[in-house]
Amino acid sequence: MQVIATQHPEVLLLRPKVFGDARGFFFESYNRKAFTEIGIDAEFVQDNHSRSAKGVLRGLHYQISQPQGKLVRVVAGEVFDVAVDLRRSSPNFGRVATFRLSAEAHDMAWIPPGFAHGFLVLSEHAEFVYKTTDYYAPQFERCLLWSDPALAIDWPQDGAPLLSGKDQAGLPLAECEVFA
Repeated sequence: MQVIATQHPEVLLLRPKVFGDARGFFFESYNRKAFTEIGIDAEFVQDNHSRSAKGVLRGLHYQISQPQGKLVRVVAGEVFDVAVDLRRSSPNFGRVATFRLSAEAHDMAWIPPGFAHGFLVLSEHAEFVYKTTDYYAPQFERCLLWSDPALAIDWPQDGAPLLSGKDQAGLPLAECEVFA
């Protein structure tokens, strides 16, 4: 597996070895030993799968207690993916990492606990699959405002994204609960 740096040293883009021929393709999307060798020693407890239409923006979500590390990938379509470091003690607090994930490329990304995460669907639809290191806990879920000028995220969109009520009500970084 190839590890590709992002704008944040702890957010990793992962490119698996894909074996393909006229019949299709095969790759390991997760192998605990291989992930431990590249520094991701995580125990995953939950898998999630979502499907979204073009222009849907989900995020930027995090859990203030029971923070989740996420291993994310796209199995249909393409997304613009975003991670924001919300650990006040980190030298990279507030730093943003962005990248594209697509089913065609088979890339994955590791988003450590303590980060807000979200994505914008670029294709007609996208299916997004991710493993988490802790269980979903709605009472601890928080939302960082996707359009906070302090983050300066250059979302590749035409017009306003499609947002849930929760995502519309996200708070700017200066007002968010963050990690110690």
